[in-house]
Amino acid sequence: MRVLQVASILLAACGATGSTIKRQSGGGFADGQPIDSDGRGAPFSGGTNHELDLQNPDNLGRQTTDSGVVPNLKWSFSDSRTRILRGGWVREQVITDLPSSRDIASAQQHLTKGSIRELHWHRVAEWGYLYAGSIRVSGVDHNGQFQATVLQEGDVWYFPEGVGHTVQGLDDENEFLLIFDDGDFDAVGTTFNLDDWITHTPKAVLAKNFGLPEAVFNTVPSPNPYITNGTIDPRNVTGGGGELTGNASFAYYAKDHPLEQVPGGGGTLRIVDSKTFPAAKTIAASIVTLHPGALRELHWHPNAEEWLYFHKGQGRATVYIGSAAARTFNFRAGDTGVFPDNSGHYIENTSETEDLVWVEIYKSDRVEDISLTQWLALTPAGIVARTLNIPVEVVENLKKEKQILIG
Repeated sequence: MRVLQVASILLAACGATGSTIKRQSGGGFADGQPIDSDGRGAPFSGGTNHELDLQNPDNLGRQTTDSGVVPNLKWSFSDSRTRILRGGWVREQVITDLPSSRDIASAQQHLTKGSIRELHWHRVAEWGYLYAGSIRVSGVDHNGQFQATVLQEGDVWYFPEGVGHTVQGLDDENEFLLIFDDGDFDAVGTTFNLDDWITHTPKAVLAKNFGLPEAVFNTVPSPNPYITNGTIDPRNVTGGGGELTGNASFAYYAKDHPLEQVPGGGGTLRIVDSKTFPAAKTIAASIVTLHPGALRELHWHPNAEEWLYFHKGQGRATVYIGSAAARTFNFRAGDTGVFPDNSGHYIENTSETEDLVWVEIYKSDRVEDISLTQWLALTPAGIVARTLNIPVEVVENLKKEKQILIG
């Protein structure tokens, strides 16, 4: 007791507090504490999720350039409920998870070998990106034209609104990203499953429609299984209005399209929009690999909000939404984000060793961006110099070509 009293007196005499001790022992952003190098801030005393604080140092106030009120623009698939099914699983991110994402909803879906996402259609378009395994996608349009094709890692598919379709896993494990061009994807009347329709139609009507005995429909599952185990059927589809090919194809095969030229040398870029995938009229995408320490240059998108899925690595982005309001977010694999249309932003790979890989999605038929550097370089130098209060010679040497990914 005597020792504790002496220690308290000494601490008081020195003006030391528990907060001071934590500051002097290295507490700061790297330790998940809201304390900067100038001593501003103070350590957490109440409840906090320390692991999340460590993963999101910019939420702790690390960036002094952040300003104003910016809504949350980030959601992790790890925060979504995973629906486990016989043959796989699915987890979603919709507008109730990320209210800022009005144009886009998304899901990760996993199928085991032979398993089937049951026959269905949507009142919105579906875009898919296969990042693990191999699958067969099948769809039929209003003209009775069809496509049943095999996709490999890196391939994309697109089913327009109302097209009946399905997906089947071909490898032992298969996983993909699903995108829908409506943030409120879970609303009633958005998805229509075959089993539900069959089980809620009188059997006498079914028998008359198909020319089959009523008993055929006694074993149709209800409610729908969503994903179900199956076997791989080698039989091909024939007849109808013929197979969809060329510009009408529902499939984009990555092997048939070279990567985009990226002047900045900071990574690779693949644009999948109506120029390279004509069927995709309402969803455009970029698939980006950014090397360690590299930067996706400062830019904005004039035609759509930007929705993102981070597949590998870790990075950060500052989003400027106008009126001096800006906020920095930290991202890592499994996170999604959305940047409002016309908001200025960059993305930086904060790893020293690992590539940052993400998918950008736009509710549009094309990918468009305006480079900040190019805009200034192609504006009269004197005007830019005066606006920013910098030497005109600096402006005259700005690069006139988009750098996109800066190494």
